[in-house]
Amino acid sequence: MKKYLVSLLVALTIGLTFFSISSYSSRFKNHEPHKIRYVALGDSYTIGEGVRSYEAFPEVLVKMLNREGVQVKLIANPSVTGWTTQDLIEKELPIYDSSRPEFATLLIGVNDWVQEVDEELFHKNLIQILDRMQTKLPDKHHLILITIPDFSVTPTGKNFDQDGDAEAGIARFNTIIKEEGKLRNLPVADIYPLTQRMKDNREFINPDGLHPSPKEYELWAEKILPIALKTLTSK
Repeated sequence: MKKYLVSLLVALTIGLTFFSISSYSSRFKNHEPHKIRYVALGDSYTIGEGVRSYEAFPEVLVKMLNREGVQVKLIANPSVTGWTTQDLIEKELPIYDSSRPEFATLLIGVNDWVQEVDEELFHKNLIQILDRMQTKLPDKHHLILITIPDFSVTPTGKNFDQDGDAEAGIARFNTIIKEEGKLRNLPVADIYPLTQRMKDNREFINPDGLHPSPKEYELWAEKILPIALKTLTSK
């Protein structure tokens, strides 16, 4: 009888200990800091063509924000090389909608220019994209627009700039992006001047001769960081 009672007491002690640990663990998990759900939309410049995912600017930006004490998690980056604003509308926005974003970045348009989408249609698509993105955000101003890079300065860029008007064309598209940002009171990270410094500087260019290197992406993230901090911490 004594042995039975001792065994029963041991079993109860183990059970209560396990329950206490589980309860503590559960309470600890419930008190983990909330991480802001970030979704990045775009094309090759957002997915990071030719570099590893953690070297592309969205993940670099997340690391920088976390170091600054703003807890952010990249939930989705459905960007694809070669996609236009129309592709983004059809294929990226459904993923964006289902990701329950709280913060987002948008860098799109270079392929519209390359594929000779006129400015009016580009603007129309951009308005549709921004309307949809803002509707899904708890705070509609937690969206950063990023200007289109100047690919024409890269060694391979001339293959997509046969008429020599890429710089002027992209500048016009970027004006549309900036004006739309101003109308909506949305922050704009203007990386265009940074990308012009890629000319004759191979350390900022991917081996494919067209896309940014990890070092260039880091410069983009540094440019976006103070804008993101202000956006996410302002009341």
